[in-house]
Amino acid sequence: MNSKVWMNKALSMCLVVVTIVAYSMVALANSEKIAGELLITGTNNNSVTVNGEAAKNGRSVFSSSTIVTPENTSAIINVGKLGSIKLAPKTTINLSFNEKGITGDLLAGQITVLNSANDVKIITLDGKLTTLNAGESVATAKAQDDDDDDPGTGSWLIWALILGGAAAGIIIAATQGNDIQLGGGTTVVSPNR
Repeated sequence: MNSKVWMNKALSMCLVVVTIVAYSMVALANSEKIAGELLITGTNNNSVTVNGEAAKNGRSVFSSSTIVTPENTSAIINVGKLGSIKLAPKTTINLSFNEKGITGDLLAGQITVLNSANDVKIITLDGKLTTLNAGESVATAKAQDDDDDDPGTGSWLIWALILGGAAAGIIIAATQGNDIQLGGGTTVVSPNR
């Protein structure tokens, strides 16, 4: 009889431990961490990076992620009921979101808000805070003045200035009086004389 009591107590204790473990796992799994979905469009579908890692279409994106899109590839970040934003090609952004809305630091390129429940707040490179609604865009100065990326446009100006300066120096030296006297008043010492 005594063994039946011990068996019942041991079985009851095991059931209590199993119940505590099961409910603690449910409580830990229920952390409401918001995630977004990455949708990639363009020619370089596998070259979008999230936190330095190559990302594929449909990847989960969490808050405080750095997303980079290469040339000829754009991406859409869909954060469910918070909204979605589109990243233009050659864009770099540090994106954060919580239950209040979407925020980010735009380091390069351009973003467009496709839809949002609240205002999207973006800080550009110059430190300017921009509040965007659905359909509005913001770009860095480099994205707006895109001709800086062409290797032939800015580099020829430097070479033209260098060559022009050299040509001006040669012309000035040639037109000035020649005060140099060659061969006069020097003593030549020669072993043959």
